[in-house]
Amino acid sequence: MQLSIDLTGREVLVTGSDHAARQAVRRYQAAGAVVSRLSTPQGASHDGPLPERPFLVAAVDDGQPGWEALLHRCRATGIPVAVEPAAGAAGHVTLVGGGPGVGELLTVAAVKALRDADVVFYDRLAPYQELPSLTTAELVDVGKQPGHHKVSQGDIEKLMVQSALAGNNVVRLKGGDPYVFGRGGEEVAACVAAGVPVKVVSGVTSAISVPAAAGIPVTHREVSHMFTVVSGHAPLTETELTHLAGLGGTIVVLMGIGTLHQLAAGLRRAGMPAEMPMAVVERGYRPGQRTTIAQLGTIVTAAADCTNPAVLVIGEVVRVAEANRGHAEAAADLDRLAASLIES
Repeated sequence: MQLSIDLTGREVLVTGSDHAARQAVRRYQAAGAVVSRLSTPQGASHDGPLPERPFLVAAVDDGQPGWEALLHRCRATGIPVAVEPAAGAAGHVTLVGGGPGVGELLTVAAVKALRDADVVFYDRLAPYQELPSLTTAELVDVGKQPGHHKVSQGDIEKLMVQSALAGNNVVRLKGGDPYVFGRGGEEVAACVAAGVPVKVVSGVTSAISVPAAAGIPVTHREVSHMFTVVSGHAPLTETELTHLAGLGGTIVVLMGIGTLHQLAAGLRRAGMPAEMPMAVVERGYRPGQRTTIAQLGTIVTAAADCTNPAVLVIGEVVRVAEANRGHAEAAADLDRLAASLIES
């Protein structure tokens, strides 16, 4: 059961050590509450006068003995007690995969890391619009666009390390998965070199999720038993194109609009038939999502007005999606016909 309570102007007493309770304090302050603190069960350390009868007691489990007696007295006198998780150990970095940009596809571990963060450095492809509802941390936009880096990669790594060394729980929120063209390995190496504890929370990669949003399976029984993920930031070499064309299966290209012309021409030179079906899925899961389907020989013209962020899918699985879409449309037509017959 989830309850929503307006805490604006309400007195809330947050119990627990300063370190363990720091994020709970921020959450209640962000909700508009007037927050008082009790740092020890004996009340020897607190900030300002304590309310005689708070609207709510937020009990942070800081591991200290002695809190239960106080909380029992609160419950006995009718003061509600909310149990809050303690903040994690300070001074570490968590690389979090944000998936294809919507909060619904964040993992439970990602949500927990954001809740416990003091600072979040986020990218433009991460679900940054939803961060205010997921964390009370300081939010820092370090997003990079093709040809324009708001903050360089080296500077991002320095900011992460410096913030963690200052005692903060740092989250580096990235689109997709940190280890799929996300430069997560470089960021982990920078933390390790500086002696900063670091962990990685995997995310839902757009290489799978964005085709799925368009109804395209990257593998399908008796159609494709493998898929290859390729970065589209730079043109492939002739050797790479030859190997890629000879692998079979499905080819998924991330951020490949800028090199689409070279890719299509190169795969044809490497022997891939011009009739091979191909799809361009723009803005997966976001407003304005659009899928353009053509063949390898015609995709450049068909996708002339397509823009990044986009995922390219090359392979017979695109036909599977088209067939499924046809069945879905036929089923929808039957539903509409049935509804009209019932009405008449």
